[in-house]
Amino acid sequence: MRILIADDESIIRLGVRSMLQKLGHEVIATGSGQEAIAEARRLRLDMAILDIKMPGTDGLSAAKAIYKQQPLPIIFLTAFSDQDLIDEATELPVMGYLVKPVLEGDLAAAIAMANKRFAQEIALQAEADKLRDRLTERQLIERAKGKLMEKGISEEDAYRQIQQVARDKQVTMVQVAQVILRQ
Repeated sequence: MRILIADDESIIRLGVRSMLQKLGHEVIATGSGQEAIAEARRLRLDMAILDIKMPGTDGLSAAKAIYKQQPLPIIFLTAFSDQDLIDEATELPVMGYLVKPVLEGDLAAAIAMANKRFAQEIALQAEADKLRDRLTERQLIERAKGKLMEKGISEEDAYRQIQQVARDKQVTMVQVAQVILRQ
């Protein structure tokens, strides 16, 4: 995986970079939130690990900007386990939270969990989008059916008519409904 790490403490950055490389990842290391945002704009990344407290653009702001550019799993790395920071982090699209100093095993586990959770989130979002689209289509067909029913056709016959026209013209029922609603 190509992982971006941003930490203003060079010793931490180098240590985490070394662990990530040992785990077989390609690593892009930066020392600030602003540099992390720029790298995310320039490169296709698989994950970002960001220190929360950095001068200038902090990890919280960087996470928002990076996720907006390219949704990806984000893990926060911090020396602070303060509840306010945790609360703020939970409002962001973040998949993990590690407290420094980080051990290689903890890092590997956090990466695995973040990837799994992110994949689940993407799958859920896709399913929600699909269901939303199906509902919209169903509502469109219902409206078209209602328009036909205003002409004295029963609900069942209106549905069958939309279905038959779709079959005959080899188009979807939604396309037939759109034509009916435009008339």
